[in-house]
Amino acid sequence: MGKHFSDLEFKDTDDADPVDLVTKAVNDLTTNVDARLKDIETKADTTKLVDRMDKLEAKINRPGSGDHKDPDAALEIKAFGAYVRSGITPPDPLELKTLIVSSDPQGGYLAPTEMATEFIRDLVQYSPIRGLASVRSTSAPAVSYPKRIGRTNAQWRGETQAQTTGEPTFGQLEIPVREINTYVDISNQLLADSAGAAESEVRMALAEDFGLKEGLSFLKGTGPLQPEGLLINADISIVATGNASTLGSGPADMLIDTFYSLPAAYRNAGTWLMNSTTLAAIRKLKDGTTGTYLWSPGFQGQADTILGRPVIDCPDMDDVGSGTTPIAFGDIAATYRILDRIGLSILANPYLLATTGTTRIHATRRVGGAVVQPAAMKKIVCKTS
Repeated sequence: MGKHFSDLEFKDTDDADPVDLVTKAVNDLTTNVDARLKDIETKADTTKLVDRMDKLEAKINRPGSGDHKDPDAALEIKAFGAYVRSGITPPDPLELKTLIVSSDPQGGYLAPTEMATEFIRDLVQYSPIRGLASVRSTSAPAVSYPKRIGRTNAQWRGETQAQTTGEPTFGQLEIPVREINTYVDISNQLLADSAGAAESEVRMALAEDFGLKEGLSFLKGTGPLQPEGLLINADISIVATGNASTLGSGPADMLIDTFYSLPAAYRNAGTWLMNSTTLAAIRKLKDGTTGTYLWSPGFQGQADTILGRPVIDCPDMDDVGSGTTPIAFGDIAATYRILDRIGLSILANPYLLATTGTTRIHATRRVGGAVVQPAAMKKIVCKTS
């Protein structure tokens, strides 16, 4: 404050007015301050806008959001947000339409392959024996049936004659329960990617396989590991044909003889077993004089019966040939007994092969079968050449 305003010294301003110089300096300072304030405000607004864009984009990407159902609108918002953040100028991939991004010169992306949920499977023909035989359940490894082999010996006697003893003979028939099993290894990725379809298909394949093996063993099972087969049992009576390559010179007579060779109680509940080839051969039987087919007039039956008893197409029966058994007839329920220990048990083990990314599926079935009344059935066997 020691000096007056008039005492100020100005350099290089010999002719300048001091008031103008001060006014100019104040104006320049004001301009710089305003510019800086605007820059700060602009940055603050940009930060707010970016925050709002982030919130809006998060809301769009939220599952189930219904605010933006148009995918193009969401794409535009993403493109604008990217421009605000980084100043990217078009063209940017986010601004391109989906059709252009997915375009392929060969049209591969525009026409993708559809993965059908239906599996193509071969036809499986099951043996009908289970549906015809007597089926029982058990919790034991084997079942023993008491069997009466003989009858008493009653005799006519006079007034003073002594009675004679007649003790029946008893035996025992044991049916053991056998086991059939296997396992399937399947990739964990396939299990996950197929949404359960692969595991379901494996289970179906196991059920089909076990059904086929079981039905075949009920008819032709041999050895100590399988159920006893109907056609293998040596106690069932045999009717032999007169020819190794055909059903004989009089196949119609042979069928009638087989039918009436069984007791009435068994033949009235009897069923004919044969495969489609043998059935076709029987339907072609003709009268030697008139040449008419014998199926309807000769056997007095409909298309699926012979001598009034049903014919079951059994795919596991033999074709006509030397030493084969193409036809069987009798009361299957009285002849054969099936024992079910447990149903088809399927166990998935994801730990055994976990290091290789594989799950092992185990399948087990325990079932037994045996002939309990051989007198209720007859087998037609082609003569050995």
